[in-house]
Amino acid sequence: MSVPHLFRCPISLDIFTDPVTLSTGQTYDRPCIERWLAAGHRTCPVTMQPLGDAALVPNRTLRHLIETWLSADLPTDAEEEPSLAALKRCLLLQSGGGRGSKAAALKKVAALASESDVGRACMLQLGFLPVLLQLVFHHAPATTTTPPREAEEVAELALQCALSLLPSNSAAPQLDCLNMLREEANLASFVRLLERGRARTKAGLCRLLETVATADATQMTALVAAASPRVWQALLPLLHHHHGGDERVSAAATRAVAAVCAAEPARASAVRHGAVAALFKLLAWAAAGKVGSGGGAAASTSALAAVEALASSEFGARAVAREPGAVRTLVRHVFMMSSSNEGSSEHAVAALLAVCRESRPAKAEAADAGVVTQLLLLLQSQCGARAKAKARTLLKLLKSI
Repeated sequence: MSVPHLFRCPISLDIFTDPVTLSTGQTYDRPCIERWLAAGHRTCPVTMQPLGDAALVPNRTLRHLIETWLSADLPTDAEEEPSLAALKRCLLLQSGGGRGSKAAALKKVAALASESDVGRACMLQLGFLPVLLQLVFHHAPATTTTPPREAEEVAELALQCALSLLPSNSAAPQLDCLNMLREEANLASFVRLLERGRARTKAGLCRLLETVATADATQMTALVAAASPRVWQALLPLLHHHHGGDERVSAAATRAVAAVCAAEPARASAVRHGAVAALFKLLAWAAAGKVGSGGGAAASTSALAAVEALASSEFGARAVAREPGAVRTLVRHVFMMSSSNEGSSEHAVAALLAVCRESRPAKAEAADAGVVTQLLLLLQSQCGARAKAKARTLLKLLKSI
């Protein structure tokens, strides 16, 4: 599909998603020109004219033309290569079209999304993302009359297509469709797939939950998910999926837990449903080398970020202090030789600082485990300024033992 020149942003060269015009008369895609201005530039990227007024005016005429062009039934060179509008209609059909027609359409969507940014932008503009998510949840076990194997294939393909279309910008308006997870039926389907899906599906759903937890438009939905006992019951066992499964699942689940726990209102629910024990089980396995080297460091960093977030509340800090072996595990992560663990060190020190402030026994246990030596080694290393500042604060706290 050839994109008209005027439909491309002169900065990214991709099709416009939100065209806005500067005072110079030049039109850019909003995310691109906002990044340009945020970097301190005060000129028009194309004309280099100074911008006395940096106001961004929506170009509704161009947006309408692009939407009309995208929605049109464009002619194709071959019958087996339908237009995007025809593909979307096929995905929206409740029935008919022949056995496996949805799977075939999804494979074409996946191919288009993988070929170029333009393909992804076009499908995002045409509203493919909510359609794909509905297919995921409507083809979950016990929610469809489609034969189980075919339903599983459709759900997995639709999920991978949806993930390929997710905007990287957490403020993107297209992410609003993820709020469909707030509906009870969709959340129940999400949990069932998390429990029964194949490894690739589980990893994809964890990434979806991570996006929900970090996107501006879906913060309330993230809290709804965090308040659900069934979500935690399905999610936390995946932290240890590397023990007999795909390490990608464990890594994705750990990132999802860390993203959810970053929101203060979600932390109490996470602690109540066993997140502390599950996170320290993962950290103990990582320290013992039971998590593959490919994802061990990243999983540890995400797990420690989640522990730091949980420990920032009095309730969470006390839960960490009560967890057998937790303090000693944190001490082990204060200073580690690998440069990939720099982020882990900062999270571990911050978590220890919070826990030691709340619990005198934890403070004594940390000292007994050799935390002072670990902190001194960290201060002599090339770690960041924030980690060193937290290390000094913890050393001062330990002087009161």
